[in-house]
Amino acid sequence: MDLTKIEKLIDFVGRSNISQLVVSEKDTTVRIVRDRPHDAHLSTCKDIDAAAPDPQASTGRSIKGFVVEAPIFGVLHVAPAPGDAPFVAIGDEVVEGQTLFIIEAMKVFNKIAAPRAGKIVWLTDVIGTEVEVGVVLAEIA
Repeated sequence: MDLTKIEKLIDFVGRSNISQLVVSEKDTTVRIVRDRPHDAHLSTCKDIDAAAPDPQASTGRSIKGFVVEAPIFGVLHVAPAPGDAPFVAIGDEVVEGQTLFIIEAMKVFNKIAAPRAGKIVWLTDVIGTEVEVGVVLAEIA
């Protein structure tokens, strides 16, 4: 594996919320580990006041509650496998740490967990396509 590829992998880990990446090519294995204390989930959560300007205008509606944003760029999956039931639906009660989505980035499947317990009141309709960092994926009341 050449140095350029290793540098790209290090950059990817640095920009994402994954804590470990292992890549093997021929007889070489590279393991990149990121020490991240106090960061147990791969999602971000913001408490949004409906009176304040909506920083996530992509939803097209006012948000009051906790929003779950995409922490990394990649393809959004709402179920563990094609044809399986989705991880969550609107109206579901979730517990902190429960898997809500998977974002696939560079053939790595990153679980996006609920940052806190609550009821799912909104879900994105972007499914199976790429999402950017910061795109609102769900709202938890």
